[in-house]
Amino acid sequence: MNWKDYFEKTPGTGYLATTDKEGRVDIAVYSPPWVQEDGTLVFGMADRLTHANLQDNRFAAYAHTPGGYQGVRLYLEKVKEETEGPVLEEIKGHADRVSVPGAGAAIEYAVHFRIVKDLPLVGT
Repeated sequence: MNWKDYFEKTPGTGYLATTDKEGRVDIAVYSPPWVQEDGTLVFGMADRLTHANLQDNRFAAYAHTPGGYQGVRLYLEKVKEETEGPVLEEIKGHADRVSVPGAGAAIEYAVHFRIVKDLPLVGT
């Protein structure tokens, strides 16, 4: 699937789930990721629980739904993170435009993931 097209053309709600080293689960509402030319997905993150969990466990899951029982589940592996650079600045600027002014200031990291597996939101 062309994930760049999917996320640009499919508005909806997304949820990013992570776990800490003890297996305790966290889930948070997340905007759609930025899709890079190489197919990696990038999420802007604040210094909160989701980011902290990824320091101990590089795996995560992202569910995105345009509504109802439609959508996708993506199983992810963190490949890198950035604390500066053009991708992070683009994500911060976008947050300021689509959310409240100053929202981008809370974003400290651009976290890159590779897709390990993708499935429909509801199995068949």
